[in-house]
Formats: sequence, structure tokens, C-alpha cells
Amino acid sequence: MSIEVTCAFATQMATVDHIVLAEKLGYTRAWCYDSPALYPDVWVQLCRAAERTSTIGLGPGVLIPSLRHPMTTAAAIATLVDLAGEHRVQIGVGSGFTGRFTLGQKPLRWAFVQQYIEVVQALLRGDVTSWEGAKIQMIHPDGFGAPRPIKVPFVIGAAGPKGYEVARQLGAGLFLGGAQPDPSRGRQIMLHFGTVLDAGESPNSQRVIEAAGHGAAVYFHFFAENELGVENMPGGPEWLARYADVPADVKHLAIHDKHLVAVNERDRPLITGDLIEAMGGAYSPARLRETLAGFAAAGVTEVAYQPAGPNIARELEAFITAAHG
Repeated sequence: MSIEVTCAFATQMATVDHIVLAEKLGYTRAWCYDSPALYPDVWVQLCRAAERTSTIGLGPGVLIPSLRHPMTTAAAIATLVDLAGEHRVQIGVGSGFTGRFTLGQKPLRWAFVQQYIEVVQALLRGDVTSWEGAKIQMIHPDGFGAPRPIKVPFVIGAAGPKGYEVARQLGAGLFLGGAQPDPSRGRQIMLHFGTVLDAGESPNSQRVIEAAGHGAAVYFHFFAENELGVENMPGGPEWLARYADVPADVKHLAIHDKHLVAVNERDRPLITGDLIEAMGGAYSPARLRETLAGFAAAGVTEVAYQPAGPNIARELEAFITAAHG
């Protein structure tokens, strides 16, 4: 197969156990989501995983710049590099989805994201740089983090031309959460949801809905929060009606309840196996291989599979077994 198979996690306390298993199964990298209103601290979990693994790549996918001062991010990267080794660490950064919306905020301006990354990279080189009108530099003594310069790849979580342009200017790859790939863009990581069906299993089984419903629900969330016309989606008007009674100032909290972990109670009546299958989230092993081949043909270099449901170990093993045929 010409596409790298990695994994991604809606970070939880058990994620370290899942990363240990992913390494044994042959996944080459594990990305952990950064959304503190929903999940535990991403850096703590990555560092825990670094101490229990030896080969699998590790990184946040993707960081939200407004959540941390760039020095805090640089120090966290240096800590992970010290524990895991520079060759295992990659860093994803984006403008914000749940990491911003769950705080009642819109995504960041891409100019700010680019400036933030440039400052973090300058810090990792050991340079004196500026933030908030002050000169800053990593001055950690020996034994207080990996020595500078620290050189780790960056990828940009983007879904449109402004994010793509930031990636181009920074020489970074792309972390795509549903955006269309393009063979001209260089390194592209496609986030992928869903579940591999057992032989003869119906997409409408309870197991499938628990393991893959998160991927269908997130489309409603994304279209609604980004004002992309959720009412025009199949089931969109019904979805809007289910949130009509929620006060506007807390609606974002209701929408993102159980985001990419499970299906919340308001979404549940709309998330059927048929919808999951139509959105490409319930597939036979053969269909999965066809999907991955299509990704590769479109320029995707890595698929990052995010399992969910009550049996993440089953999902990880079924996916990589099917992917490799």
C-alpha cells in the first residue's frame, strides 16, 4: 500500500493504552486531539505514551494557538522530544474547531496562526524572538528539556485556501479533516472515521452506531458552527429542530457534547446505520481498501484513523488488518 496508516484519538485517560496497542499493531504514528473542554490535557497524555512506547510517532493533531503562550507550546514540544526522541515527534496546528467553539469562540485568523507557529519554531531553534511586545527565548539548562535546536515537522489543520497558503509558506504538510485532497499539495494527512463491518453485519447494528456514529454527527456540527448551510444537508432541518430549545449562549455546549467520542442524545435519533454507510463510515474490508486507494490516487500520503465506541482495541485491529488486506 502506498499510503501510511496512522491513528488519531479523541484524547482520554485510556488513550495511552490505545497508543501502546496501536504500536504493536503496526500504526506508525498517533495523533491526539487538543480540545480541553472535552478531553484531558493533550501534552500529558502524549508524554505518558512516550514513556510506554518506543517506535510509534507522537504528536498533537491539532493544537489551537490561543490555548497556550508560544513558550508553553515550545516547552511542551521540548519535553515530548526529550522523552520520545526528535525523530518520533510531529506537531499539528490549526485555527480551531471544537478547541475554540466549545469555548464560545470562532476559529482564529490564519495570520495569527502563522505568526504563532513562526514564533514557536524560532523558540525551538534557540533564537531570541518576540511575543506580545517582549523578547523571549528558551533558556532551559541541561536536563530541563531537549537541547536546542529542535527540528520537528509541522502540519497545518486546514480546510480552505487561507490555511493551505499558510502551510505552503511554512513548508508544512496538511492535516485534512474532511477537505478534498489535491495531488499538488505535497504531504497530506486525511483524518478518517468509521468502522469495519463484520461479515454479514448490518450497518444498522448497535455496534456500528456506537463505533461510527461520531463521524456522521460531526458533519452536522461542522456545517452548523461554520454557517455552511446545515439546513441543506439530508436531515439538516430535523437536526436544527432538535436544538431549537437550547438558549443561544449555551448552544455550543450542547452541540459538542460527546464530540467525536459518541453520539449525544439530541443527535441520536438522526444517526442511523444507513446514514453512517452513506457518509462512508461503515465499510467492508474491500471497500476500505478501495477508499484508501482513492485517497492515495488523490495525493493523500497518510490516513489517520480515529476509532471510537466501547471497544477501541477492536476498531484499531479491524481497521489496520483490513487496510493491509
